[in-house]
Amino acid sequence: MTARTSPTERQRRVGAELRRMRVMADVSAESAAGVLGVSRSQLSSIEQGLRAVSEERLRTLAIHCGVTDETYVDSLATLAYPPERGWWEAYRGAIPSGLLDVAELEWHATRLRTVQTVHLPGLLHQGAYARAVFGSVIPALAASEVELRVAQRMQRRQVLEGDNAREYEGYVHEAALRMQFGGRRATREQLEHLCEVSEWDNITLRVLSVEAGAFPGAGHAMLYAEGAVRRLDTVQLDSAHGPEFTHTEPQLAKYRFHLDWMDQHALSVDASRDYIHAIARQL
Repeated sequence: MTARTSPTERQRRVGAELRRMRVMADVSAESAAGVLGVSRSQLSSIEQGLRAVSEERLRTLAIHCGVTDETYVDSLATLAYPPERGWWEAYRGAIPSGLLDVAELEWHATRLRTVQTVHLPGLLHQGAYARAVFGSVIPALAASEVELRVAQRMQRRQVLEGDNAREYEGYVHEAALRMQFGGRRATREQLEHLCEVSEWDNITLRVLSVEAGAFPGAGHAMLYAEGAVRRLDTVQLDSAHGPEFTHTEPQLAKYRFHLDWMDQHALSVDASRDYIHAIARQL
């Protein structure tokens, strides 16, 4: 087993799942540690994502806890030991780790659902728009760091392309469509790009107009990343100090309700595309 000082969000999630597995089965820490052949402190480090656990030990703990859902266990093992090194690791140490955690979350998701209230969806950004978003950060970033973040954001888009393109469902508030990051031209080009990608088979974009009034979760953007099984779903929220992640069932249920609300109140796909076109023409 290898000790880590700063686990990624994926590593924290694996540890949290192992702890949840143990607690739901009413298995004591002493019993689990004994089965795995580790000390209590080592088990604690495993459950915090600070220490890796072998796939063999992961499966041994699942058996000891009476977990019979093989799909869940297989998916958890894949999450713990991805088959290849992620492209985002090339940015490790150069940009905030939270941005890398978001990219990794998207990569392991089977479907992505998002609500955007001020910014347009990050996965659909064009370079000029993304550059303006990062350029508005306080304190100001060095030009080189802005370019690194833009480059990393552009690479994130690969989850929407190719043979393994993820299904993407985005709800965008009208306010986000009218925010002019980068000026009129950059915003117009960004909106035109949204219209183009909204015609892709795997992308659904719908607009929530200001006439819809108040809506749940108005204070933040939200990404709902579906895992290989529902127990591995994750919600990511934007905040001033970086992305936040949650995956408890009560929280997941709340955000699924938010998405269901959006589905009922947002404009249709065609009406949304026309709406975006209309705003672009105004620019």
